[in-house]
Amino acid sequence: MKKKPFFLLAIILGLIFVLAACGTSTSEETATSGETAGTEPLRVVTNAAYAPFEYMEGDKIVGFDIDLINALAEEAGYEIEIEHVGWDPLFVEIESERADLAIGAITINDDRKQTYDFSHPYFLSTNKILVPEDSTIQSGEDLVGLTVAVQGGTTGDAAVEKLFGTNHQDIKKFEDNNLAIQELLQGGAEAVVADNTVVEEYVKNNPDQKLKVVEDSSSFEQEFYGFMFPKGSELKADFDEALNTLFENGTYAEIYEEWFGVEPDLETIKAQQ
Repeated sequence: MKKKPFFLLAIILGLIFVLAACGTSTSEETATSGETAGTEPLRVVTNAAYAPFEYMEGDKIVGFDIDLINALAEEAGYEIEIEHVGWDPLFVEIESERADLAIGAITINDDRKQTYDFSHPYFLSTNKILVPEDSTIQSGEDLVGLTVAVQGGTTGDAAVEKLFGTNHQDIKKFEDNNLAIQELLQGGAEAVVADNTVVEEYVKNNPDQKLKVVEDSSSFEQEFYGFMFPKGSELKADFDEALNTLFENGTYAEIYEEWFGVEPDLETIKAQQ
C-alpha cells in the first residue's frame, strides 16, 4: 500500500511526457505547413479578344500566348490562373499590383517601360493594313484623308496617329480589333491598322469577306511583344530564364509552329535581349 503514491506519480509523469511529445509534434506540423503556405497561383490578366494570341473558345481562354505562358509557368515552377479583364484594365491591374503579370500581345516600348517591367521579347510583329480586296490603298501614306479603325491604346493606334496627328477625327478607336474590323465591314471605315498576325489570321479564317492585308515597312516599324510585370517584380528573372530555356529546347518553336504554321525568327527575337 505504501508503494501506491509512487505508482500514481509514475503514471502522472508518463502522461505529462506523452502530452509534451504530442505538443511538439503539432508544433512541427504547423511549421512545416507554414513553409509551404503562400504558394497561391499567380494571377495572370489578359484581353481575351485578340485572336490568335488570346481569345474565348466557349468559356475557355485559348491562344498562342496562353499555351506559351502555361509552358513558361511550368518551366519556372509556378502555378497560374488566367483571367480576362480587357485591354485597358490589364494595365491598371499590373500598375496597382493586383495582378502578377499580364499577357496580351503587349508591345514593349519606352513609354510603357517607365511604368512596367517586361520579360525578354518573345514575339516579332509589325502593324499592317486591312482593307477590302478591291481597295487601291498600298501604303500608310495612302490612308491620309481616309477613315481608319483601330483598337485604342495600341501601337496600331499610335502608328496611325503618327500619320494623321493625335486624336485626329479620321481615326475611329474601338475597345478591340474585332469591333474595328466590323466597322470596316459595315462601311464605317476604309481600313483597319493592327498587328500583322491578327489581320492575317482574320483574312485566312474569313475568305468570304474578301479582305486583304497591305504591308508597309516604311510606315510601320518592327515591334516586339513581352509579358508585363509590376515595376520591380522578382518574377521577371524567373520567367526570362524559363523563356530562354524554351527557346533552346525547342518548346517555343513547337508552340509557334502549331499556331502560325511557320518557324519563328528566333535569331531576331533573341537579339533584342
